[in-house]
Amino acid sequence: MHGADELPYSDCTCGVYAAKNIEHLRQLGYERRGIQGEVYLWGTLVEHKLGWRAQFAYPKSLFLPPDAIPFTLSEIDSRLKTLIAFGADIFIVGDQESVRFWKNDSGFDAAGLDYLIKTRKEYYVRRQQERTLKKGDRVAVLKRGIAVVERVDEKEAVVIVGNRWVSKIPLKDIVLSQRNSRWEYGISG
Repeated sequence: MHGADELPYSDCTCGVYAAKNIEHLRQLGYERRGIQGEVYLWGTLVEHKLGWRAQFAYPKSLFLPPDAIPFTLSEIDSRLKTLIAFGADIFIVGDQESVRFWKNDSGFDAAGLDYLIKTRKEYYVRRQQERTLKKGDRVAVLKRGIAVVERVDEKEAVVIVGNRWVSKIPLKDIVLSQRNSRWEYGISG
């Protein structure tokens, strides 16, 4: 054992770990793993091949993957209050780039807000596509079981239950049940 004044001890794993720089952190595969940041290090320092271990550290800037930013404004506000308390600039880790989201003492950055809006729009477009009935989807059919969609056109879906029962169902009658998280016919409403 060793005392707190000796941290980080050269032959142990204690202390605060830091990569050489943000590019190095990305090269190590940590780009989209939680919140990262650039830090000020002080106290006892131990240099390693992959970075540093330090006795003390404090955030200089923070880097968030887009999925670390909540969807609702109240959740964003709550998350930002926690991070803003460090007095550091906050960036969103984009595709091979970092976009400033919050500037200490100035507030939101327009480029970061634009990036967040763009990624949210892409998310909703993907979700809408996922909610479109397509070949291979499953449909719960009242009194028949689970059917597999064989073909879909603009008016109807051809479904097969148990490799034997084939039916054409009007698309307007197939609904996505939010409660059951599935496509249904003749069950809801």
